[in-house]
Amino acid sequence: MGGPKSLSRVPVEPTGDDPDPGVMMIVRRLVEAHPPRGVLVVGLTGAVAAGKSVLADKLKTALAQNGARVEVAQTDGFLLPNTKLEAMGLLDQKGFPASYDTQGLVQALTDIRTGPVSLPAYSHVTYDIDPALARRINPPDVLIIEGLNLRRPGAGAACDQLIYLDAEEADLETWFTARFLTLWEAAEHDPTSFYARFRHLDRAGAAGVAKWVWEAINLPNLRAHIRPAKEEADLVAHKSADHRIDALEMRG
Repeated sequence: MGGPKSLSRVPVEPTGDDPDPGVMMIVRRLVEAHPPRGVLVVGLTGAVAAGKSVLADKLKTALAQNGARVEVAQTDGFLLPNTKLEAMGLLDQKGFPASYDTQGLVQALTDIRTGPVSLPAYSHVTYDIDPALARRINPPDVLIIEGLNLRRPGAGAACDQLIYLDAEEADLETWFTARFLTLWEAAEHDPTSFYARFRHLDRAGAAGVAKWVWEAINLPNLRAHIRPAKEEADLVAHKSADHRIDALEMRG
């Protein structure tokens, strides 16, 4: 048996009609990969703040325009609750593989092929699992599961297609800081927000917290546990600093 096929790189240039044609190129790949019947499970992974949720929504819209019934789910819903992570001494490693109910995630990706599944959900505002956001979905034509902990072997093995969303580390840190500050600003009038605990800081102080979180948690997780999925992916989409997909690498 040979190893995995190599990735072939294709540059993506914007056009007057489509400023981000990389999305449609991915859609064409997924349409080609769709089985005659059954559910196509697409895994979408990459670093924290890479833009996975945004890309998943764009893919959902484009696939729906082709007549497909599409659902989007998040691996965040399969994070262990904060109380359990704290008891395990893993609260500061949220997003690392050990912080997930990987068995539950694999089971959900398996069960969706034959019947409805219940999906737990996570709130980035409260920084914890939120039972009120849980939902039950019926088997769609395409399920896009986006988030972390989608390595092969592992939960990624339950996906028919695995997409890795890539970007330079400096850009990822910039995007993470911007997201952190957006949530920090929104917490000014929401005492239930996890970020309310940082409201005593000025903007520079809040940015300093974001930098610490990135360097102490997110960057080590990226290098040790997330980026290896790039070598296992069927498709790698690289983003430029302006969030545009500027290159695709497709396996096979």
